[in-house]
Amino acid sequence: MSLLLIHPPAAKPAEPPLGLAVLQAHLRAAGAEVRVFDANLDAYLDHLHPARLAAATGLTPEPRLRRALRHAAAALALLRSPAAMSRPARYVTAVNHLNDALGAYRGASGEERLTLGDYRHQRLSEFTPEHLELLATGRERTLFHDYYVRQVLPRVLAWRPQRIGLSINYRHQVLPAFELAGLLRRQLPEVELIAGGGMIGSWLPALQGGLRLPPFDRLVAGAGEEPLGRLSQGQAGTEVLLSGAGGANFRPDFEGLEPAAYLSPLPVLPVTATRGCYWARCLFCPEAGAPAHAYRPMPGSALPKMLRQLADRWQVRHFHLTDNAIPLPALRALAGSPELMADLAWYGFVRFEPQLLRGDLLPGLARAGCRLLQLGLESGAQPVLDRLGKGTRVESAAEVLRRARQAGIATYVYVLLGTPGESLDELQQTRDFLQRHADHIDFLNLAIMNLPRHSSLADAAAGSDAALEPLGLYRPVTEDARERRSARRFLQQELLGDPSIRAIVRRTPPLFTSNHAFFFPPR
Repeated sequence: MSLLLIHPPAAKPAEPPLGLAVLQAHLRAAGAEVRVFDANLDAYLDHLHPARLAAATGLTPEPRLRRALRHAAAALALLRSPAAMSRPARYVTAVNHLNDALGAYRGASGEERLTLGDYRHQRLSEFTPEHLELLATGRERTLFHDYYVRQVLPRVLAWRPQRIGLSINYRHQVLPAFELAGLLRRQLPEVELIAGGGMIGSWLPALQGGLRLPPFDRLVAGAGEEPLGRLSQGQAGTEVLLSGAGGANFRPDFEGLEPAAYLSPLPVLPVTATRGCYWARCLFCPEAGAPAHAYRPMPGSALPKMLRQLADRWQVRHFHLTDNAIPLPALRALAGSPELMADLAWYGFVRFEPQLLRGDLLPGLARAGCRLLQLGLESGAQPVLDRLGKGTRVESAAEVLRRARQAGIATYVYVLLGTPGESLDELQQTRDFLQRHADHIDFLNLAIMNLPRHSSLADAAAGSDAALEPLGLYRPVTEDARERRSARRFLQQELLGDPSIRAIVRRTPPLFTSNHAFFFPPR
């Protein structure tokens, strides 16, 4: 059985989709005929083509859009060139030009918005099954419709796969994916359509409650290797396929996903050393304790070897470790393999573990190519961290930041405001922490909490899900909207109003944020 795996728009086109590459490697090793197609990257390149842009803008575009159109081709070239790393100001200008150019696409009704990082529809919701049905049946269209008809359908018809799988990992992919699935269903009624990815896993409770999502024949929740492997071997499956507790494949195969084609100053390959999270006790995390996200690590010593093999095979020297949190055995293996890691560079998420402070682990990671660590601080107030189940200490976090700076590793710190029960004093403690350690924080992401609907913290909160959209991912943190407004006001006035904190935020690459941050280490 031949299988075509598609990564639909819209998501940041900064690196190849890891899910497709891992599935391709696993299924090919099992003898299946597999092809992958990144329709997300292809759609962005199609929409940024000068002829497409000219047709979309009409005769009298407003000045900012006219300027963006004039510079779009050069901006795209710069964004895919190492020259961007030595000219940060030009890089920022190029990103803004491309993003402004994409603003030319508003859809037939003017209700849609496409950026370099997402897609939104003002009237249709990705969390409402009736709206998904409108797109799947062709009664509604997205701004990708013309691209699908011109580019995607002819390729799929030429390939004639027997199964097609759409990998839907982000909310911004949902509406375009259902439109594409509907087009494929009408053109190829005999083909089995499968949807998988993070969004499908997030909807598992609703699916187990009987909700169905036509035009898909099957839905895969969790890692897709085992369920798709069973189907490729001719084993029957139910409409909702769950990943089992067996082993996971970690080695990706990027054939068909040209690394140099992506919007990045240098090609980057995503990899992972784990499935799930080794901590899995953060009360606001919807994956904590979920069977579909059970923790499965690769042997720590295997990670440096895999990175070296991928680097040599694809002639790529930069890697994004996409783990929820890179486990300590993997970090130690990386730090202990400076020869294998020579000339490689990487970044990824780690927890504020006290073990990072032992021995020379952080200097060892720097010698093994670590250029940036992403760290979820969430709050500078210990009571908030305890309520969230973070399992970290404020004093350890401060020391990790200091030692990382000494080792020459950049840090990208994530902060959540407006968590349940957070007081003004606790918000001020977070502000004070960021002020005290501003010299040790290189990049900063400040956000207001969206409480995941299927998390322990949401289970303990008051209120009902009755008013939520059927497929909605979040619920209100509090029934009092004034508390959320207060947190947002504190972010704008107290955090961004502080010069030292504002300077960190402004260093963050626009739109591509952490995907490109490690190309711009602070001087």
